[in-house]
Amino acid sequence: MPEWLDVAVRSVMFLVFLFFVTKALGKKQIAQLSFFEYVTGITIGSIAAEGIMGLDGNMYLGLLAIVIVALLPFLSGLISLKSKKFRDFIEGKGTIFIKDGKVMEDNLKKERYTIDELLELLRNKDVFQVSDVEFAVLEATGDLSVMLKKENQPLTPKDLNMKVASIKEPQTVIMDGKILDEPLATIGHSRGWLKTEIDKLGVTIENVFIGQVNSYGELTVDVFDDKLQVPSPQERPLMLSTMKKCQADLELFALATEDKLAKQLFVKNSKKLQKAIDQVTYILKS
Repeated sequence: MPEWLDVAVRSVMFLVFLFFVTKALGKKQIAQLSFFEYVTGITIGSIAAEGIMGLDGNMYLGLLAIVIVALLPFLSGLISLKSKKFRDFIEGKGTIFIKDGKVMEDNLKKERYTIDELLELLRNKDVFQVSDVEFAVLEATGDLSVMLKKENQPLTPKDLNMKVASIKEPQTVIMDGKILDEPLATIGHSRGWLKTEIDKLGVTIENVFIGQVNSYGELTVDVFDDKLQVPSPQERPLMLSTMKKCQADLELFALATEDKLAKQLFVKNSKKLQKAIDQVTYILKS
C-alpha cells in the first residue's frame, strides 16, 4: 500500500475511533476540563498523531493505547462520584479571591494571579469595580464565579413582591422555510394554525428563515429578506388596550348616568377591571 494511502486510512480510522471514544467519555470531556482531563486529552491526541504518522509501527497498538488512556478518566470519574477527597485531588478545588468584599492577596499569590488578571476576570463578568463584589471564587476549571453585594445586584420581581407567570422555552416550528411538525405538535397546534398566523404577518413559509412560538403562543419570525419588516405580535398589546378602553368606558358611564344604583355598579366594576389590568399589565405589555 502506498504511504499516502496508508496515512489516509490511518487518519480516517483514528478520527472515527477518537469520535466514539470521546462520545463514550461524555460531554464533560469537551467542556471546561480539569487538570487530569486536560492531560488525558493531550496524551490521547499525541498517541493518535503517532499512530497516524508512525508508519513503521503497529496501528492497533496505538488504538489499544488510546483505549487504556481513555479508561483512566472514566474510572477516575466513577471513583470521584463516591469520594470527595479523590475528587478534590483529581479535579481540584475552588480558590477564594474575594471574601466579604476584600481581596485575598495570599490566595492570588498561591494561584500566581496578578491583580491585573483578577480585574480582567471581573470585567469578563461585567464587573468593573472590586468594591461591588461580595464574594468571588476561582473555580477548578479556571472560571471566576462572582457574587455582587446585595445593593449592587439587579432587582428581580421577587424583590418587588411581584408574581410573574412562568415562561416555557420557545418552540422552533419553522426552519429554513420548512415546517417542523414535532415542536408544532408539542405546543398543541396544527399546520393550519401556523399557516393562518403566517398569513397575518404577511409572509410566506418559504421566506421564513426561522419561526418560533413563545410561551404566550405568539409566533415570531425572521425572514431571509433582511429588508422586509415583519410586524411583531400584537395580540397581547391589543388585549391590554381593549381592557383599558372598557375600564375607561365604565368610568364614563358612571359619570353620565343619574341613576345611583347604576352609577355604583359602573364604579364598582370599573375598580375591579382596573385591579385586573394592574395584575396582568406586565404580561400583556410587550
